[in-house]
Amino acid sequence: MLYYVATDIIKKMKVMVINMQKVNTTKAPAAIGPYSQAIIVNGVLYTSGQIPLDPVSGNVVEGGIKEQTLQVMMNLKEVLEEGNTSFENVFKTTCFLSNMADFAAFNEIYGEYFTGKPARSCVAVKELPRGVLVEVEAIAVIK
Repeated sequence: MLYYVATDIIKKMKVMVINMQKVNTTKAPAAIGPYSQAIIVNGVLYTSGQIPLDPVSGNVVEGGIKEQTLQVMMNLKEVLEEGNTSFENVFKTTCFLSNMADFAAFNEIYGEYFTGKPARSCVAVKELPRGVLVEVEAIAVIK
């Protein structure tokens, strides 16, 4: 009896098709590990964390939190554009700071780009890749 009930339920369920596409641009730094710069799933773009690497040299940009945050935003912009979206379509970010004392300076630059004020988590972490001060990931709807 249980077999027939389960079979009937499976037949009635709609199969959800997942459309998944990798996003890659040379205008942002290449991934430094086994992951993609971003993935689009069913019309939503999920970026990997962007850190302040110069896309040409692959080196961490010089300067403090403001300079590094600016480079992160430029890298994020390129990934968003390659995924056919923009800062205006971002609805959630996760931000990682190596020092919460940098919060105000980070927010100053962040606010210039995320004018739509998406939902956000911002946490301090013990250490970030390549010793950087900031990393930001975003989730956006596709235009």
